[in-house]
Amino acid sequence: MSEQISQPENAKPDNAKPEFAGLPQQARPVHKNPLADVIAHISLTQLTLAVLVVIFLWQWLDGRRAISDMQQQLAKKIAEMDGSSKANQMLLTQSQEQVRELFAKVTTLETRYAEAQNQRAALENLYNDLSVSRDETALAEVEQMLLIAAQQLQLSANVKAALIAMQSADARLQRMNRTAFNGLRKAISQDMDKLRALPSVDITGINLQLNNLITAVDQMPLTYQQRAADEKFLMEPLAIRLGEQTTPAKSLVMSGHQNEVAAHPDETVWQRLLREIWQEVKQLVRIENTGKAEIPLLPPNQEFFLRENLKLHLLSARLTLLSRDEDSFRQELKTAQLWTTRYFDAKSSEGKRMLDGLKKLAASDISIELPDISPSLQAVRNYRLTREREPKAAR
Repeated sequence: MSEQISQPENAKPDNAKPEFAGLPQQARPVHKNPLADVIAHISLTQLTLAVLVVIFLWQWLDGRRAISDMQQQLAKKIAEMDGSSKANQMLLTQSQEQVRELFAKVTTLETRYAEAQNQRAALENLYNDLSVSRDETALAEVEQMLLIAAQQLQLSANVKAALIAMQSADARLQRMNRTAFNGLRKAISQDMDKLRALPSVDITGINLQLNNLITAVDQMPLTYQQRAADEKFLMEPLAIRLGEQTTPAKSLVMSGHQNEVAAHPDETVWQRLLREIWQEVKQLVRIENTGKAEIPLLPPNQEFFLRENLKLHLLSARLTLLSRDEDSFRQELKTAQLWTTRYFDAKSSEGKRMLDGLKKLAASDISIELPDISPSLQAVRNYRLTREREPKAAR
């Protein structure tokens, strides 16, 4: 190897400048390279060892770097595991608390379940005790319903309420589903057929008509009020000639005069004047047959009480209607007709409507012949007495 390195050193390049061409060969300077000298003295074995040492050092450094990276990653993993361990510890603590709460709730539920079982046993015992006398209880309820139906018919003649009570009694027996109750249901059904066969009376419609009449009392004019209004209307033509301001009533009178002038186109001015004067003179005096001995004049306070008393008579008629007292109902309506004819203006539209309504209501038939529904009630009572006399063993 030393020979290979020394050969280039002694060789002369072709392109070298001939700096020392003129000098003798012994006088030429010799340039030595230290690195080349070192390399020239190194053997192949030493060079191989040096390369191996370098490779070893490089691998050792790389291993140290890898170990350092692994240590850092291991530290991160340990830190993460510590955080996870703390979180798991907190979750474990919460889970333990929840388990304790659930255990307490389960204990409470078990206690309540035991109480519910005790109550259920008590209710079963009570039901067994009641089931023994269930028939007696049902019969007592049916008897009470039939008694209510009889009272509704006797006291207020309320057929609808009595029918509802009897239907409830029949439904109660139907739910029992006992063959022994068929006879009772048959008696109740016969009495219900009697109630259904009764004629229908429109109590609600008559009541509404009475309410309308009560409301219309305040709108009816009195007799002397209507007469005063008629006299004022008759004095309008004279007021027009005296130069008063024209009103709608006055305009009506003036249009009437114009129609009369159009009907007599051949009259002279003096003839027309005389005819109009004669018409005015005839209207100064008015004779009317009111059909009454005298027209009552009432002060304002008595007028208020008159209307209120008329309303009271109509309210009393409504009460007698609900109680199905036909005689009292007709008497109250007759009194209302008499007061309307005597104190109020029967020729006005309000008075005519009031009298027509009173006459129509007076012609209504509110009295019906009520049937006897005591057979069904008596049948239930007899059945109860029979069961009470029987010994419990026979039931």
